[in-house]
Amino acid sequence: MISGAHVILFSRDADADRDFLRDVLGFDAVDAGGGWLIFALPPAEVAVHPAEEAAHELYLMCDDVKATVDQLQQKGASVKLPITEQRWGSIVHIELPGGGKLGLYQPKHPLAPHR
Repeated sequence: MISGAHVILFSRDADADRDFLRDVLGFDAVDAGGGWLIFALPPAEVAVHPAEEAAHELYLMCDDVKATVDQLQQKGASVKLPITEQRWGSIVHIELPGGGKLGLYQPKHPLAPHR
């Protein structure tokens, strides 16, 4: 029934964030028309956490957070250090040029299976 997911990032500078996703994170994209890029993402999973108010966050996963942070910084990414250790993973945040942020983490939990 469900064939995929589409994530939307709202940005004060969409062009800069698109460049960042393409050039720094290395995501492949297709032009949906007029330069409107739609990016391919690696396999994904969804978790639901209890909270007082509904909110959504996007975390990218990696196998080695320290090595990934080093690679991103070499490409000019702004990463909010230090890496923090949680029960579920080692986490850090990447600042986007358009003012947003993305979480990055190395999971310590079992990964959801992919179809």
